[in-house]
Amino acid sequence: MVTPADNGLRPRIDATAGDDADSVRILIVDDDPALRRTFPHVLARPGRLFDECGSIGEAIGRLEKQRYALILLDYRLPDANGLALLDWLSDHQRDEAVIIISGEDAIDAAIGALRGGADDYVRKPYHVAQLQRAVDGALHKGTLERANKLMSQRLKDSERLHRYLVESSPDMIFTLDGSGRFTYINPRIKALLGYDRSALVKRPFTTLVMPEDLDRIDTLLSQPSSLPGESFHVELRLRSRRDGGGEGGSVTVSLTGIPMVTQENDRRVIGLYGVARDISERKRAEEIISFQAYHDQLTHLPNRVLFKDRLELAIAQAQRRTGALAVMFIDIDRFKLVNDTFGHAEGDLLLRAIASRLSATLRRGDTLARLGGDEFTVLLPDINQPEDAEVIARKVLDALATPVRLSQGEFRATVSVGIALFPRDGTTAEDLTRHADAAMYQVKRSGKNAFRFFDPELNTRHRDRIALENDLRGAVARGELDLHYQPQVSLATRGIVGLEALLRWNHPGLGAIPPATFIQVAEEVGLISEISNWVLETACAQLARWQAEGVGAPRVSINLSACDFQRGDVVGRIRACLDRHGVAPSCLEVEITEGLMMDDTADIAAKVRALREAGISVAIDDFGTGYSALAYLQRFPVSTLKIDRSFVRDLEGPMTNPIISAITGIARGFDLDLVAEGVENLEQADALRALGCEVMQGYLFARPAPAGEVPGWLRQPERLFLGAGSADLQAAPA
Repeated sequence: MVTPADNGLRPRIDATAGDDADSVRILIVDDDPALRRTFPHVLARPGRLFDECGSIGEAIGRLEKQRYALILLDYRLPDANGLALLDWLSDHQRDEAVIIISGEDAIDAAIGALRGGADDYVRKPYHVAQLQRAVDGALHKGTLERANKLMSQRLKDSERLHRYLVESSPDMIFTLDGSGRFTYINPRIKALLGYDRSALVKRPFTTLVMPEDLDRIDTLLSQPSSLPGESFHVELRLRSRRDGGGEGGSVTVSLTGIPMVTQENDRRVIGLYGVARDISERKRAEEIISFQAYHDQLTHLPNRVLFKDRLELAIAQAQRRTGALAVMFIDIDRFKLVNDTFGHAEGDLLLRAIASRLSATLRRGDTLARLGGDEFTVLLPDINQPEDAEVIARKVLDALATPVRLSQGEFRATVSVGIALFPRDGTTAEDLTRHADAAMYQVKRSGKNAFRFFDPELNTRHRDRIALENDLRGAVARGELDLHYQPQVSLATRGIVGLEALLRWNHPGLGAIPPATFIQVAEEVGLISEISNWVLETACAQLARWQAEGVGAPRVSINLSACDFQRGDVVGRIRACLDRHGVAPSCLEVEITEGLMMDDTADIAAKVRALREAGISVAIDDFGTGYSALAYLQRFPVSTLKIDRSFVRDLEGPMTNPIISAITGIARGFDLDLVAEGVENLEQADALRALGCEVMQGYLFARPAPAGEVPGWLRQPERLFLGAGSADLQAAPA
């Protein structure tokens, strides 16, 4: 066994070690036993411990085993003089304080002792007070030196740590002088932008900034005396030469700048401390979400939201100029036949081909949008007379006269076109779109492949709408509403993690009506609050019944309208309902739409935050179909994202839908739960699982069912996976 002495290292023994943590040890080296016994008495103080010996050899032996705060050393000893011990202490780099006590009259003895490292020299005979002052002074000096040494070591350690943190930071950290030139850059610059930091020192920071962003940063860096007293934050694009060594690329960074000022009274700015973080991936994700919010992913045409915005703007301009415009609603005839015969891939190819031909027929200022499925709308501003819209409608029909070539063969596509004119057929975007839609349906009923202007006399849909409104007003009172439940299953745990409560209207004449048919009507006529209250009361009462029956029901999700958050105390109503039925807040989840987040009012954000603080989960329903943006996720403390069924429906593999990849990345980045809706087949489930989504709901596992079916699901959740028919989904988790 190797000991410290074996390998040349000796254990460091603290000079203050002893019976008390605050004690100090003093070694007395004198060949006069009487003096050795006297010193501890005259020098005694609380915390002082004394050892004694009579020769240099004995002193060295003790020093090899023990460290001392002070050595009282006689100049002349039997085996050598005190200078020999001073030499030993110097050779071994010891830091004990030494006071030489000598009867030598020659000044050379004192000079030699002090040059040899002694802290003081006391000549015999001496007064006791003189010796006490020398000892107190030497111990005090030693205490100060040790404190200074400890502080210096801590400063070195701190400097070493801070240098390591800066040099190893994943962010680019730099300093600029008063002229905006680099004085320091950490090594991150190489990985981030591809430059050697040595080549950038003393060069202006602006040489890295892309020309488009120079105006936003130049004034801050070119005149450092005008820098604000506080830090600033800005997003910039910096030149990059990472790929191929060229200068053409750029990296988007989030730059935080902190002015460096002098400590004098004038507080002058002498430079800048900057931290630049690479946010390129985040910006790309935001761009994907932003593009998806306003464009159709298949055809890249404007979607319903963007079309409505442009239509409302065109209406406002037409009203100012007392002009006219037209809205066309276009529906592809027999589109379902293509999907059913050739598959969805061929249907998508047909949609893209038709979108391309329609775009070619329009004028520069017209807008073509895809609302979804096989429906397109067209905005025709600056229409002088109805015949102008008719000319374009005929061009649309003629553009599709040539068959569309698909991989399975040619298909002759036709469309039905409805036209509504402003201001004759309506003065709002909703009226014009609805009336163009009504005219299109008249074409469908009349044989398709034609166009028609809106005719109020034939607007049977308006009459149906009025009848629906009248029937809906008494639906709650007549007990016609019902809640069905659909399980949300986890492939990881092979269990049910939640239930979504789905509203149904059992119309006495029309049968079961899904909420998509009547919720918008309820919102427009002011019935939504009554319906939402019924849904909340029914779901909480059902949860309470399940708990009383011993059924371990998981969290239940309910859908609330944006109107519920814009009117009244929705948080108070929900909490009161939970208390009334004795249901824990964690058992309930509220689903909201992205449209609600677009309102972005402080009041709505506060209500969402209050729900989360009360322990109630909040999910964004149909995430990715409307206004998705990272900024909203930062403002609204939601807990769950639900991937819309429109993405799941078209999913063919883990690499075919970048939107789902982006959404799963966003969910992980914000630490949110993720649920995929509308999972209908094994291919979709496998693809979602590969993309990182483990929780799903859809027909693959179970259709929405009345509350009576739920206990069976919960007692035997494996039945849901057996019904899926996949060996992989049925297999026990690893």
